Amino acid sequence: MTGMSAVEIISIAASICLLAGWRLYLCIFAVGLGMRLGWIAMPGHLQSLDALASYWVLGIAGAGAIVEFFADKISWLDSAWDMVHTLVRPVGGALLALAIVDAGNPVWQIVILLLGGGATLLGHGAKAGTRALVNTSPEPVSNIVVSSGEDVVTGGALIATLASPMAAGIIAIALLASTILILVWLRRLLRSGSGRPAS
Repeated sequence: MTGMSAVEIISIAASICLLAGWRLYLCIFAVGLGMRLGWIAMPGHLQSLDALASYWVLGIAGAGAIVEFFADKISWLDSAWDMVHTLVRPVGGALLALAIVDAGNPVWQIVILLLGGGATLLGHGAKAGTRALVNTSPEPVSNIVVSSGEDVVTGGALIATLASPMAAGIIAIALLASTILILVWLRRLLRSGSGRPAS
């Protein structure tokens, strides 16, 4: 990402980390492919993160994205998948952020790891919370519709993010705002369901 400003790079990292809360493997595949094709510069001093562009990682991430695509369409499997990935997605998001931002200072590396992991956890919380409600529906149509909508939004947002840093900034703000709104809505719904008035 040579030639980009710090704001542009952070915008791209924020967008991808928030999206990783929905589709981690697709985001890893997109970033790895972006590194291999030169859309995203390889980290100079963090050689271990160059692995994102390896054919092995691309293959595994691609396979994971396909499995996640189908697992997400089956209610009980989606709920189990989200439970397991409560730990996996934030770690993956943190590493993605570090690979994209490529901070040279060790202090900033820790900050980027925490922010990237936190952003992914936010996205995951909104996704898993919403899907936990949708997955309780006895009919499969609503789950498939919501899951397909997530696929379309994630894929489109990833393409726009990698294509344009300006678009990445707008997407990051929109994703953050919608994630916070969803989490607030879920909190109020849970409180009203427990018999306490929502604040």
